[in-house]
Amino acid sequence: MKKALVLGASGGMGYSIVHELAERGIQVLAFARDRKKLERLFVSKKNIQIVTGNALNIDQLQRAATDCDAIFHSINIPYQEWEKHLLQIMKNVLEVVKASSAKLVLTDNIYAYGRSQNGKVTEDKPKQPHTKKGKLRLKQIELIKNSGVPYVIAHFPDFYGPNAENTMLGTTLPYVLQNKHSIYVGSQKVAREHIFTPDGAKAIVTLALTEKAYGQEWNIPAYETITGEKLVDLLREMTGYSKKVFTIRKGMIQLLGLFNPFMREVVEMFYLYEEPVVLDGSKYEKEIGPLPKTPYKEGLKQTLAWMENSKI
Repeated sequence: MKKALVLGASGGMGYSIVHELAERGIQVLAFARDRKKLERLFVSKKNIQIVTGNALNIDQLQRAATDCDAIFHSINIPYQEWEKHLLQIMKNVLEVVKASSAKLVLTDNIYAYGRSQNGKVTEDKPKQPHTKKGKLRLKQIELIKNSGVPYVIAHFPDFYGPNAENTMLGTTLPYVLQNKHSIYVGSQKVAREHIFTPDGAKAIVTLALTEKAYGQEWNIPAYETITGEKLVDLLREMTGYSKKVFTIRKGMIQLLGLFNPFMREVVEMFYLYEEPVVLDGSKYEKEIGPLPKTPYKEGLKQTLAWMENSKI
């Protein structure tokens, strides 16, 4: 791979994928709508060129994809826009991948798996999504598999890391950094997965560079599961944080949803914070190699340092 296009480059995983590709000597086109943010994140970085565009505009996508060997789809749109735009963006991306004779690498989440069934979820688990967003994600996967393009689909748990703002831990960490009362979405006693985005980027780029990985789905789990209580204890130990962290329960989200369209869409995904879906990464480790796994203490240290330097 000599040249790659990263869609959603200004998001959490997209940002880390751009850097991982560039560090491996691959020429990267970082694509997103907000030019100022792209410039802030990537200006003057070696092997990285920024491209402003909207994935709903197929002409802009096609121009950006010229001579690219792979297209990484890491676009993250607001929940309230999923029904209208998620599948249309996927159709546009697939058309451009075909026209460019490129390969597709998709950053996906765990929604299509549906509810956990007491144990780690493998890639061959039948997908039985019970939420609107899970069903849309499954349709997206089906579009890819029926498209005829070479593809890698990587499933990730919730993110944290540099520039990963619109995440569950992204609601907690800014207040910790300011030593103010913070919030944690879901029970602090339930162990969940949060993957450090540089780890996820290393794993998905390795898949993209491995010919036998194409035509398959891959789970990329986190370092380990961890409770909110343990995370908060780590943050206190690392930073001296001394304020209270309040638990945000489903009823509070439902109440906020009466006034906020985004929160209204969050409600149906709340099952993930009560009965977490935990990914089994044994297929990756057997067929590709060891998964990158940064301990939470180190990952949080790097994330907080990035936030401090970026003045978030």
